[in-house]
Amino acid sequence: MITQFPLLTAIIIFPLLATFAIPLIPDKNGKTVRWYALGVAIADFALTIYGFWRNYDLQNSSLQLAESYSWIPQLGMNWSLAVDGLSMPLILLTGLINTVAIFAAWRVEKKPRLFYALMLVMYSAQVGVFAAQDMLLFFLMWEIELVPVYLLISIWGGAKRRYAATKFILYTAAASIFILVGGFAMAFHGDTFTFDMASLGMKEYPKAFEMLAYAGFFIAFGVKLPVFPFHTWLPDAHGEASTPGSMILAGVLLKMGGYALIRINMEMLPNAHVYFAPMLAVLGVVNIIYGACCAFAQTNLKRRLAYSSIAHMGFVLVGIASYTEIGMSGAVLQMLSHGLIAAALFFLTGVTYERTHTLMMDKMGGMAALMPRTFGLFTAGAMASLALPGMSGFVGELMVFLGITNSDVYSSNFKVIIVLLSAVGVILTPIYLLSMLREVFYGKQNEELKLDTFVPDVRPRELFITACLLIPIIGVGLYPKLITQMYDVKTVQVATHARQFLPVVASKEEFILQQSPILTIPTLADSEISTLVSVIE
Repeated sequence: MITQFPLLTAIIIFPLLATFAIPLIPDKNGKTVRWYALGVAIADFALTIYGFWRNYDLQNSSLQLAESYSWIPQLGMNWSLAVDGLSMPLILLTGLINTVAIFAAWRVEKKPRLFYALMLVMYSAQVGVFAAQDMLLFFLMWEIELVPVYLLISIWGGAKRRYAATKFILYTAAASIFILVGGFAMAFHGDTFTFDMASLGMKEYPKAFEMLAYAGFFIAFGVKLPVFPFHTWLPDAHGEASTPGSMILAGVLLKMGGYALIRINMEMLPNAHVYFAPMLAVLGVVNIIYGACCAFAQTNLKRRLAYSSIAHMGFVLVGIASYTEIGMSGAVLQMLSHGLIAAALFFLTGVTYERTHTLMMDKMGGMAALMPRTFGLFTAGAMASLALPGMSGFVGELMVFLGITNSDVYSSNFKVIIVLLSAVGVILTPIYLLSMLREVFYGKQNEELKLDTFVPDVRPRELFITACLLIPIIGVGLYPKLITQMYDVKTVQVATHARQFLPVVASKEEFILQQSPILTIPTLADSEISTLVSVIE
């Protein structure tokens, strides 16, 4: 569906243009600037909701709200935007997280003009990543988003902020080179030169070319997701970032990696995905167990939640590798659900830090008696993160488990191993989250923690921000269709399209020979081969 009004362009450009007015606002203490930034974010988010509600067709799996303008013809670059069931809910998530993050930054006093300008620029770039349909435009938006994050960490972060910011920019900028190289290689391949992502997906590439391109993109997007062993920047960045920065890092930035893996690796390079899918499943399990074990070892509250994010993103990889509609749906729901849950937990961590002036859990204790409402909200967020039934996290992880279990692509042995090892991570999750609650809120107050006689509990503004995140978490947990109806048609199309490129086998030996050189899937039984062939046909 094409609209006359350039909705997507307006959503992207409006926050960016609004930043140019910030230096002109007469303001001494930053109060006017923060109201201005919040108003811009709310207006842009409202425009997004209204535009999608009026113009987006939930039953249409194709690209909608398409806009295309010649931008830099010398490079063959177009300002090409569109959304579908994969990008539309992530744009809504981006609008919500950025809006509440700006509201969460209410007490920023250091360089408020620069801070809110960076927040709005980052907002624009994130929406641009999810809406871009031109590979060069996608890369440009991906790169623009890195600069505000780097500055937000290096200027408003903790004691080791420069180290964390430098590590973040080195990892992500170096990985981004693979996007540029892979994009140009795909654009120049064949008789036609184009950066249009739909056209690139229709080209036929040699097997070796497609494998190399897939590997390069996987490194770039795996750093952002993050995938083991490209994850080490995340705990440092989270540990030193300010509360709004951590909310956006966990709530939106990690989802860019998962989105790109589906949009580019799976949709545009389906032949290579056949060979890499088993590796994705294995790396997903590694993320789940490794992240959970590392989280349990952390005494810093933010670093524990950061490793928890690594574990939860492992389910996204398993869902993408499942080749099933329900597994793909679970992967997308896991991204959306984790974005809400992680943003809520990092915000409440910031609330706790403002009262205690420490992130070290071994220096806390007994905070439930001083801040009972904060304790209740923190507990609700932790329950959602450990996948308590009735919360969105439970639905997403359950769908991923069902997806990989019902997959006809892998042998029974392989599926059993993946499910059992993933379940180990699910068991470890409540252990490190409940122990976190115990150390921070239960027991006696640590004598080293010198607090004032009166410690204020969660304030109305903080309660409102948390409610904006927890209400959707509970709503989706009780009625998942609230979100799944936004993308179900698209995930079915993606899974069905990807299955068309699976090898048609006639015997066990042929199947084994055609498997990934990176990872050989255990031998299939005769009955499973028959099922696989019938499904593919």
